[in-house]
Amino acid sequence: MSKVIPIKQVQAYAEQTVDYRQVLSQSEIDAIEHECALYESRPAAAIDALQIVQRERRWISDESLYAIADMLGMSATALEGIATFYNLIYRQPVGQHVIHLCNSISCWLNDFQTIADHLRNTLNVEFGQTTSDGNITLLPNVCLGCCNKAPALMLDGELIENLDIASIDKLLQSLGGGKNE
Repeated sequence: MSKVIPIKQVQAYAEQTVDYRQVLSQSEIDAIEHECALYESRPAAAIDALQIVQRERRWISDESLYAIADMLGMSATALEGIATFYNLIYRQPVGQHVIHLCNSISCWLNDFQTIADHLRNTLNVEFGQTTSDGNITLLPNVCLGCCNKAPALMLDGELIENLDIASIDKLLQSLGGGKNE
C-alpha cells in the first residue's frame, strides 16, 4: 500500500519558539549564515535556508521550520507561507527520488494522460503518494517551463523532456522502480 502525503500546515495560533542550535546541524547553520550574509535582511534568505535543510533531511519538518524561522528572526507562519508556496519544498516526507510530472497545457496536448497513467500504474501510486518501499514519490507540477519539449518531468531536480513510454520505463528501471505491491 502506498503512503499518501497529507497536506499539513503550521497553525498561526500555535507559534512555537525553537532554539535553532538545538535542531539544526552546525553545517546547516554555517550554510544558512553564509546565505544570510548575501542579503540585506535575514528573512530574505528564507528559500535558501529551506533548501539547505531539505538537502540534508529530504523534507522540512515542523521542528525544522520553527528552527529556521528562529534563526532568520521571522515567524514560523511567515516561513510556512513561503514553504507551501514554493512547490519544491516538501513539508512531508518524500521518497528517495521525487518525480514531478508536468501537467501544463502543452504536456496535456502531447500525451500527458498516457504518461501519467503509465507512471501511476507502473509505480502503483497516485499523485501525492510514495511507493511502499519509500523509493519514489510522484507529484504533479503545474509547469516545468519546457513546453517545446513536452511532455516532461523533473526527477530529483533534473529535467527530462520528450517523454514516451519507453523513456519512462528506462527511467524507472534505473531507479529500481517497477510494480509496487
